[in-house]
Amino acid sequence: MPRDLGDVLDFFLPESQPSITKRTGSLVTAVKTPTQRSASAPLPVLALPMDPGDVLRAALAWNLTVEIARLGGQATLVTRHDRHASPVWPEPGRGPLGAELVQPDVEGLDGLLEAASEAANPRGGTSREGGLVLLCAPLPWLRRPSGLDPALRWALLFSRTEPRELLETYALIKALLQRADPPRVGLTIHAASSIDAAKRAFSRVADVSHRHLGRSPVSYGLLVDDLHVYRAIVARRPIGLEHPQSPAARALRDVAQLLLTDARNESLG
Repeated sequence: MPRDLGDVLDFFLPESQPSITKRTGSLVTAVKTPTQRSASAPLPVLALPMDPGDVLRAALAWNLTVEIARLGGQATLVTRHDRHASPVWPEPGRGPLGAELVQPDVEGLDGLLEAASEAANPRGGTSREGGLVLLCAPLPWLRRPSGLDPALRWALLFSRTEPRELLETYALIKALLQRADPPRVGLTIHAASSIDAAKRAFSRVADVSHRHLGRSPVSYGLLVDDLHVYRAIVARRPIGLEHPQSPAARALRDVAQLLLTDARNESLG
């Protein structure tokens, strides 16, 4: 069953807040009994739908890639080469902590998926245990019927708490979950004014999805609004390196941990 945002709030709260009751049990087994991924199996590909020119989501994608690498996972971000690409992207190749950026010069989703598939094959000699490939999938491509490729088995959406954006997020969740072979769809609430606001926003989307689609997105935590995110964008450095002790950096690290745990345990069904 879907992981409720309340089940993961303990990942985002300081230990000094005893008034919040932490849930017990494994976050992964609450969704599905995990099966350890074979070391020789391809890494899972996580699609991150976003509009071209969306600097904030592009920054979140690269920062998650860096944090996954920090946690010991093999982490590659695949995004289409574009001369108008986001200013937050570093140069292609290996970057901080071994995180890698791949920018194939392709014209459609098939080319991006091929590049992601190549990146997902384990590389000889790596000492890292597991990981994942993050694929920046342009929304215009995903909205086309032919864009909903069977290879997209896992997607993570970012949404603010504003009603209009939640409605747009639900529309994309609906398009993904109504496929014949629906992927696992995750949702991270970002730029929330408070934990309660994020929890309410996630619950609205999850409840509507369950009522109309019979399935709900899985929670991958929250990112409370933090000026350090924008400062790191201006500095063109990962927030975990620029402001490692900021709430945003710690929250991104926790989201990365949830993703890496599910990637390593094949809980994508």
